[in-house]
Amino acid sequence: MATKLLRPCFHFPLTRLQGAAHSRLYASRFSLPRRRSSFVTTCAADEVLRSLSKNGEVAVLVAEGTQLVQEVIADTYGNVKGTMSNPSADPPLREDGKLNVGAAVGRGVLAVVRSHPKNEQPYQGMIPIATGEVAEDLARYLADSEQTNSALALGVSINRDTSIRSAGGFLIQVLPFAGEDTLRQLEVNLASVPSVTELLHQGLGRKDITARLLEGIGLSDVPSSSLCPRYGPCEIGDLQDRMKRAVALLGPEEVKNIMREEGKIEVTCEFCRETYQFEQEEVLAAV
Repeated sequence: MATKLLRPCFHFPLTRLQGAAHSRLYASRFSLPRRRSSFVTTCAADEVLRSLSKNGEVAVLVAEGTQLVQEVIADTYGNVKGTMSNPSADPPLREDGKLNVGAAVGRGVLAVVRSHPKNEQPYQGMIPIATGEVAEDLARYLADSEQTNSALALGVSINRDTSIRSAGGFLIQVLPFAGEDTLRQLEVNLASVPSVTELLHQGLGRKDITARLLEGIGLSDVPSSSLCPRYGPCEIGDLQDRMKRAVALLGPEEVKNIMREEGKIEVTCEFCRETYQFEQEEVLAAV
């Protein structure tokens, strides 16, 4: 019966950086873990969120902060990008010496956008960021916007050279009619298990972590996955198309007005700073 009462999904490790070139690229962009931890944590959160997606559905997690981290976007394909108000600054550590993601993000908005090829418009849910800690705010989103009670935890493991070893997380949902014995055992397990960061640091595999979290509940064959994320630059071909579509949304008259006043239509990506110019005819053809 227990297998019908819980919907667990585990992801360890989610964002292991494989290959020295990949690691160097990331380290060169964000030289200290305090600045980049929110990026990989958001990617881990979105990978966990993917477990709730229907066939063919794509989920995009967007965190818009008010402090050092201005915006972080992660999708279910492992693409991560973001902007920072001051790339050379570091938020203070927490009192326990751990990374303070909440201080880096501050307040703002957390949005989850779900899209499906069969739907004309994507669905977007949004809540105010309460803590800046991605796991806590995403769990509150699932409870408030999708009426789903969840146990959600995320973590990032950092190497001594400040490169990111891995990031991961788990999501456990209680389904209707779950028995009190099952819930009590789950609460005991969650209270006794170390943080995700510590589990990752210990190098435990998905099966070992699953066994600890679900001890005494009797679940097996729990779904899990892993991926290596991509931290930009933006995909140029797709970037140009998206820019063109965005300009086309202004409408024919506004496009013509811009051409008359500016003599050109120029768009710059706020993430990678790539700039492209478009002819009036190619923009109008996309309307």
